[in-house]
Amino acid sequence: MDTMPQDFILHVNSCLTPQECIHNASILFRGGGIVAVGGFSALRVLEEIPCVNLPNCRAVPGFIDTHLHGSGGFDAMDADQNRDMAPMSQALAMHGVTSFVPTVLSAPPQKMLAVTEALADLCHQDLPGAAAVGIHVEGPFLNPKKSGAQNIAYLREVDLGFTRELIQAGKGMIRTLTLAPELDQTAALIDLLLENGIIPSMGHSLADSQDAIRAIEAGASRSTHLFNGMPLLDQRKAGLTSIALTDDRLTIELIADGFHVHPQMVDIACRTKPRRNVVAISDATQGAGLADGIYHLGGDQIEISNGECRRVSDGRLAGSSMTLDRCLRNLIKFSSLSESEALACCTSNAANSIGLEGRGLIQPGKRGDVVVVDDNWEVQLTIVAGRVVYDRNNVTANPQ
Repeated sequence: MDTMPQDFILHVNSCLTPQECIHNASILFRGGGIVAVGGFSALRVLEEIPCVNLPNCRAVPGFIDTHLHGSGGFDAMDADQNRDMAPMSQALAMHGVTSFVPTVLSAPPQKMLAVTEALADLCHQDLPGAAAVGIHVEGPFLNPKKSGAQNIAYLREVDLGFTRELIQAGKGMIRTLTLAPELDQTAALIDLLLENGIIPSMGHSLADSQDAIRAIEAGASRSTHLFNGMPLLDQRKAGLTSIALTDDRLTIELIADGFHVHPQMVDIACRTKPRRNVVAISDATQGAGLADGIYHLGGDQIEISNGECRRVSDGRLAGSSMTLDRCLRNLIKFSSLSESEALACCTSNAANSIGLEGRGLIQPGKRGDVVVVDDNWEVQLTIVAGRVVYDRNNVTANPQ
C-alpha cells in the first residue's frame, strides 16, 4: 500500500512521543522523515499539504521488534531458500511494527552462514511494510542444558574462527549475538563481537553470578528473553537471572505473552530494572498473525493453539505467536509501568538497545516511522519512512 503523497500532515487526538504527550497533535512528514511535531493549530496553515485526520486516536512511534523468528508465514531460517520476506514485513506492519531484527537459530555451520548472508541481503531490500534493520544470531555457543527450542545437536563450544565466518556472512548487519557466558573463551568471543559492532547478549545459560559478572565486565550488555533459558531465581544462590535483574549495565528482553513469563514475574522485572533497560520482544515464529495450526521453526514442527506455540515433538514452548502490539497491551496490564513507559519498551528502549539511530521517537529529524492506535491500543495506521503501509479503515484514501 502506498496511498499517501510523500508530504502530508497527520492530525490525531494526541501524540505520545513517548517522552511527552501532545494533545490535539499534528505531525508533518516530508521526504520520509518527521519535519515538525506540535499542536494542530501550528501546522494547519499549511493548507497545500494533504491532511489525514484520525480524531479519536493517538500517534506513537513505530514499534521495534529486536528478537523474532518469523511472522506471516515466513521463517527466518528459510531465508537462504526463500527470499520473499514481504509477507512477514506486511504482517508485522499490520501490528504496528516498523522495524524488526530477524533471528538466526543454531544449525549446521553452513546453514547458519547461508541464512545469515541471505538475511543480510534482505536487510537492504525495500520491503512493503516493516523494515528489516539487522540480524540477531541466537547461538550456537549455548548451554545444552538450557537449549529451550534450540536443537541440542547444533550447540557447540566457542569457536572464534566460525564466529569470524558468521561476521563476514553478516556483511555488517549482525546487531546482537546470544551466548552462554559460562563457556570457555567467552571473554575472547565478546572482544571479537565488540570489535565488529555486535552486542553480546547472555542467554540459554546456567551461568553463575561470577560467570555473568565477568561477561558484563568484558562487555556483555544484554540478556536474552529474561527468565527463559536461565537458572531459576534461588534465594540462596545468585546466577544469571538475578544478575540480569539487578545489574544496571544489562538491558533485559521480556516476552510478555503470559506463557513464557508469569504476569507477576513481568511486573517484578519492570519494578527491578531501570525503565530504560527493559525491552519488549515478541520472539514470534512463522505462524504469528495467522490462524492456529502447524508451522515450523527452523527444522522443527511447532503447533500454535490458543495463543501458545509449542514444539510438536516434545511440547516445549518454542517461540511465540505474539505480535508486539499485544505485548505492549500485556505490559500495560501486567506491570506497574505507565503507558508511556510500556510504550518505550517497544520503541525508544528497543532502538537504543541495538544502536538503531533515528528511530523509536516522534521528533523532528527522526525517521517517519509512526503508528496510530485507538484507545485500546489497536493499530489503525502504520507509517514507515513517511509512507502509509497499513490502513485499517482506508482513511488515507481521501485526505483533506
